[in-house]
Amino acid sequence: MRPRGLYIHIPFCKQKCNYCDFASFAGKEQVRQRYLCALEKEAAAYADPSYTTLYVGGGTPSLLTVPQLQTLGRMVTKYFGPVAHFVESTFEANPESLTAEKIACLRALGFNRLSMGLQSFHDTELKTLGRVHNAAQFLTAYQAAHRGGFENINVDLIAGVPGQSLQSFSTGLGRLVEVNPKHISVYGLQIEEGTPFFAQGVTCDQGLMRQMLEKAHEVLTRNGYHHYEISNYAKPGYESKHNTLYWQNGSYLGLGSAAASCQKGVRRQNEPGLEAYISCVEAGEKPTAFSERLTGKAKEGENLLLALRQLDGVELTARQRAWFGAEIERHVKNGLLTQAGKKVKLSKEGLYLANEVFRSFVAPFEDA
Repeated sequence: MRPRGLYIHIPFCKQKCNYCDFASFAGKEQVRQRYLCALEKEAAAYADPSYTTLYVGGGTPSLLTVPQLQTLGRMVTKYFGPVAHFVESTFEANPESLTAEKIACLRALGFNRLSMGLQSFHDTELKTLGRVHNAAQFLTAYQAAHRGGFENINVDLIAGVPGQSLQSFSTGLGRLVEVNPKHISVYGLQIEEGTPFFAQGVTCDQGLMRQMLEKAHEVLTRNGYHHYEISNYAKPGYESKHNTLYWQNGSYLGLGSAAASCQKGVRRQNEPGLEAYISCVEAGEKPTAFSERLTGKAKEGENLLLALRQLDGVELTARQRAWFGAEIERHVKNGLLTQAGKKVKLSKEGLYLANEVFRSFVAPFEDA
């Protein structure tokens, strides 16, 4: 059976971070139960026990109370089977809201993987980012999760925080390696329109950020982590199965506000607005905000773009060679791709300039 992913979006946060452009909302305690009811109603329309991976993301899912987590677990079990039956079941958490009681609840429900938002080991940098936790809270929450039975934990780290030096990034990275999570995601800071950083005119030093990302590769691979996707490192056997499904263009269902789905060649996204999503579902309507079916060259281009995020690269099909052979050859010549037989992958340089490669596979195409 081919892997199929189930994603559930929990859009609530204690506070919006200064860099965040995700569909998330600070506060909103009064609508959380109503949102969970809408989630259940949407889930009922797609009941199917054949999904192999589960990912609960946000937002900050760990803001939910223990009774709300139990409600979520019952919903998953009712429509998609017990959480413990998924090959991989990931739950996103932030340090300030992950308590011992919630950890015990998540393990009892059957979750086997946590993804924790650290972002930096320096409290001044966390404050700059708009985070509401400090480094000590992260360590306390991480250790509690480990004691509570979570062996498979991912930790997120950001490179390029305003005011961050290569030394401070390297020091934080070293502290994280000492913590020894099974999986580490290292993201270069992106300043997106609509965020506080964008409004403040914050810019990133791209050269310094690249030095940080190169340092991450050097340190993490030296310490036994497999660099398997542009931003992701894992101890052998702990690569994210759910995210790999995305990069391999698998089938997935997204539930909740702004959640994306890709099934039977059709991509769609739910209403991103909290009230718009809830109102649609309560009215018995599908909360779809956008839908499209990619075919032909556009679809093959997307397949290539996603696959090239993985450092192992992709074995080209005859159709991909026919449509994108010239672009691939150009990127091989400019040093952003390497090619061996039918397989191509990002070069070392291409890892840091991946978007220069990816735009070649997105319509409108240069030969149109």
